[in-house]
Formats: sequence, structure tokens, C-alpha cells
Amino acid sequence: MGKELTKLKRRREARKGFEELDDKRDMNFVVHYSCESFYDIIDGRTPRITSIAARNFSTGQTHSFSIHKSAEQNRVQVQDINNKYDELEKQMLDEYFDFIKSRHGYKFMHWNMRDINYGFQAIEHRYKVLGGEPFVIDDSRKFDMARALIAFYGVTYVPHGDSGRLHSLMDMNKITAKDMLTGKEEASAFENKEFIKLHQSTLRKVDVMGNILERILDGSLKTNASWLDTHGVHPAIIVEVVREHWVWSLLLLGAGIIGLIASLKELF
Repeated sequence: MGKELTKLKRRREARKGFEELDDKRDMNFVVHYSCESFYDIIDGRTPRITSIAARNFSTGQTHSFSIHKSAEQNRVQVQDINNKYDELEKQMLDEYFDFIKSRHGYKFMHWNMRDINYGFQAIEHRYKVLGGEPFVIDDSRKFDMARALIAFYGVTYVPHGDSGRLHSLMDMNKITAKDMLTGKEEASAFENKEFIKLHQSTLRKVDVMGNILERILDGSLKTNASWLDTHGVHPAIIVEVVREHWVWSLLLLGAGIIGLIASLKELF
């Protein structure tokens, strides 16, 4: 399959995914989490989780799980969290996986949470390290909004920038970044034990992602994508269709012959 036809196919799949989210809003959660920066880890261990948020797309009700909440429940002072981090993190993830497991049939929309470095697998692995048995969400119940946006609008729909496409998309659509941290700021907050700030950032991100999804569905999201990009129309598609489907080739050839005969008749 040619490049443009492949892009058209992916765009249709992304559009179908967005439509399914719209059809069953109450059965979809927007999920995001914050963690220790894996770039700063030199001993090979996995990054510690600091907070997780899950926002229902229909109601906006948000369930959150955080290290500072676990600390408060156990009467551990903020300055002492590091000394009991594994214990508190295990309790936080116990609550998260109980929540996920009880949401039968729900889908989980996320932003680039797709591998062991950062994603559902990373959370699952961290839980195993702490002695837990994670509930694994089937991939068919996950929807990567970051990839879907590229498939739907094209890879140049928004600049990546220093802070990533999500922040660039917010700037373009005038969505306030209040409480929301960049990757570098999150790493700094973790080092400074500013766990509440990290939690507020996670909550803000699921709110922003829900906001962006609403704009996609009502057609008001601003991007750099052209009309051709957003509608999947490209002159090269015609060439690829003709090249790959012999029926169209014959039809065009027949039309060309008929046109030639008609022109010759006019001459004589």
C-alpha cells in the first residue's frame, strides 16, 4: 500500500476511535501519571511513581492516587516520605489497581503511555517490584491520544517544541497551563520532594486532555494541519489507487480512449 493510502487508512482508524469515545463517554477514563525522571536514574532500577489520575470523560469526576496521600493516611511527614517510599508507593498502587480492576468494560485514554519506560507497563512492572500482582489492561481498551492526533491531523499538526506536543497544542488553543509542569519541572519537583505539586500537575493534565478531546469532537481544535490533511485528501492518492487497483486503471484507460475517439471524430 502506498504512503498516502496508508496515511488515509490510519486517519480513518483514528476517526473511528474518536467517534467510539464520543459514543460511550461515560465508559472512558482519561489517565495520566507522574514519576521520578528515568533520565536521572543510574543504577538501572525503574522510576518511582508519585501520582496517578483517572478522569471520567463524561462526568469529569477524577479519581487520584498519590504518594503524599498515602503518607498522610499513614501519618508520615513529607520530609520522611523517602524513608518509607516503597511501602507508601505499594499502598498507592494497591488502590490504583483495585480501581482499574473494578472498571469492567471501560476504556482508558492516555498520552504516550505505551512502553516500559513510561506507560501502563511501567506501572505494572513497578508494582511487581514492590511485591504486587498487577491487573493488566488489555491493549484493546487503551487509546493513545498522542498517536491518534498524528494519524488524524498529520505529523506536522503542531510543533514538538521543548516541552512536547501537548504543551504546544495548549499554547495554540489558549488553554492555560496553571499547575501543569513540563518534564524538566517534574524532575526538579521530585528531587525537591514537592509531591503535592506533582499531584496537581497530574490532575491538570487529565483535565487538559479531556478539554482537547472535546475540541477534537466538536471540530474546534486549532492545529497547523491544512484542509487536505484533516480531510485525508491528497492528489497522490489518485495515483496510488490507480497503480494498486487494476479496475480503476482500466476505467481511466477506457475513459481516455473514449475521449480520444471523440476528439478524432470532431477533427474529421
